[in-house]
Order: sequence, then C-alpha cells, then structure tokens
Amino acid sequence: MQNYRISLNDLPPEGKEFHLDDPAIWQAPMKEFGMDCRVSKPLSATINVLPTDGGWLVRGTLAGEVVLPCSRCAEESPSSISARFEDFEELPGDDDFEGPGGGASLSGVQTQDEDAENRLVFVNNVPTLDLAAICWEELMLALPVTPLCATSCKGLCAGCGANLNEGMCSCEHEEGDPRMAVLRGLTLHKN
Repeated sequence: MQNYRISLNDLPPEGKEFHLDDPAIWQAPMKEFGMDCRVSKPLSATINVLPTDGGWLVRGTLAGEVVLPCSRCAEESPSSISARFEDFEELPGDDDFEGPGGGASLSGVQTQDEDAENRLVFVNNVPTLDLAAICWEELMLALPVTPLCATSCKGLCAGCGANLNEGMCSCEHEEGDPRMAVLRGLTLHKN
C-alpha cells in the first residue's frame, strides 16, 4: 500500500486538499481485522488540512457503499457511507514525550514503526499526518452499529436457525410462561 503520510511542515498557510480513493486504504485493514465487510461502491475521501495556531484543522468527507451482514438474519445488507468530519490535530508539547517505551523518544523523534497507531507522528523531527489512518477511523465511525437488510427483517429462528424472512420454520414455538396464560386474552381499552 502506498504511504499516505504527509509532512505538515510543507503545507502552505492556506492549507491543502487531498483526495484519497485507493481501495487498499480500506481493504487492507478489513482483511487484517477479519471484517465481514466488502466495498460495493468505491470509497473516496477528501481531506483538507489547514495549519492553525498550535496544530492543524482537519476537515473532510467520506463517501461510498459497503456491504455488511444483517444483524438479524446475516444476509447481505448494503450500507451507504456519507460522512463529514472535522478534527483538530494538536502539535504535541515536550510533556507529551514520555521517553523510551512510553510513546515518543526523548528527542521527540518517532519512526513509522514505533507509533503506527497514531495519526500524528514525528519522523526525523518533522510532524507527519497519516491520511490513511484518518480515512480508516472515519469509515469505522460511519458504519451502522446494527446493519439491517430491511427494517422489517424478522431474523433467524433461535431454535433451528431458519431465516424467518423466507417463511415460518417447523419448530414448535412455546407460548411463553404458563403462569401468564390467564393474561394472554386480556385487552386494554383507552378511555
């Protein structure tokens, strides 16, 4: 995968816009994390990085479509992705450098391997921003918590696992707690 780290010292004062649409930005982490997710319409991100006092303002959009398993029946569920995001990447101070084993080194130099999880890292004392990490994080935030193939999805039978959207299963369904049988025919009327 291509390196999507940009040197923040090289940005013009008016900022710069970046367009990212490389499928590897999303597919490599999906494979790494073993996600049951695939891209059905290409994902693309536009990120604008603007230098400000004490850091950088990061604004952008993410659009596309992914297919996830339905939370109820496990059938394919297309999910449209359309997200806007805004974040502030603060320039780390001297207090943020904890020394060996605790993040950054005493000189404030981090290499790509030392801190691959952070979006803002130092490489040869130059702050760099990982645009691919921003894209991945925003995709994870944009995914639905409980994807559904349809709002009326009936799910799977708890007994035999049959998809109830395709019809009733042959399992005998319990009527519930027999102690509550007298209340089953109860109807309430509003006054």
